[in-house]
Amino acid sequence: MLGGNGKGGCCGYARGSKGPHPMAATIYLHWTATPYSWVRSGLYHSIISGDGRVQRLHSYTVDLPAHTWRRNSNAIALSCACMGGRPDPWSIPPTPAQLEALCQEAARVARSWGWGDGNITIERLMTHAEAAANRDGRQPHDNYGPVIWGGTGERWDLLQLEKGGPPTGGDQLRQRVREILRGDQPPAPEPLRFLRASTIAARGEPLVTVIDEHGSSWALAAELLERYGLPFEWDATRSRILVGALDVVPLYRENAVQASVGWPLVELTLQQALAPVILTGILREGRAWCRVLEFAEEFGISASFEPFALGERRGG
Repeated sequence: MLGGNGKGGCCGYARGSKGPHPMAATIYLHWTATPYSWVRSGLYHSIISGDGRVQRLHSYTVDLPAHTWRRNSNAIALSCACMGGRPDPWSIPPTPAQLEALCQEAARVARSWGWGDGNITIERLMTHAEAAANRDGRQPHDNYGPVIWGGTGERWDLLQLEKGGPPTGGDQLRQRVREILRGDQPPAPEPLRFLRASTIAARGEPLVTVIDEHGSSWALAAELLERYGLPFEWDATRSRILVGALDVVPLYRENAVQASVGWPLVELTLQQALAPVILTGILREGRAWCRVLEFAEEFGISASFEPFALGERRGG
């Protein structure tokens, strides 16, 4: 059964406890120097759009090769899509929604690693500006950070959180994360409501679904994967499903399931080196569910409507 009694939430891996890594586990905070809607895999584990939506691109359990120079091992990278204005980057500044989501996501990761507010130090949570300038006291590279810190000025991500603001962005963000971990945060959202059970045809056979309050159909991820002959493995300790498919390119959709649904989140992740995330679902009644149409679109399954039905995998 998918779900079991594994950890809920979206992370669930104490990075600091394993592996011969040269540095302690670290969370690095970035901006992309792009418009608010920019998304691209391979660079950051998650990218946060201008409206505060978190787009998980890779599992937090893997190292990515190129987010923070010489600091990519035993680390994750969270980035805000912003600061891409030309010639003035501040014409696309970090939004309040982005910065709030950035801190909330960093806090979720910290909790999954067993960190409390006392662990949120510059050694464990840094902006790229601080990392570039070796402000944590480690010296893995030359100073390519802000000029005011003696660097070349190549990277200054989140040095300031607003135009003309003080150069204390890292300190401000760490304080916000500490407050979240101490419980100084808004109440949890009301869980997405499911109104009724239903069935649809999938490859010509009935598939049990449930309809949410917005009219979307959800189904058990295991039943969908089995129906289409897709091999998978449930990883309970990390609350994810590993899918063995070589012909899937994640769409990284703007309407991906968010923590605001009020249910513990589940990842569907490809079994590849960088563990790209295909879909985000939820844990409900101890099992993993995902939105049916979203599943179909990701896996190249034909769909028809009135009535809603799934056909075969055709790709594209």
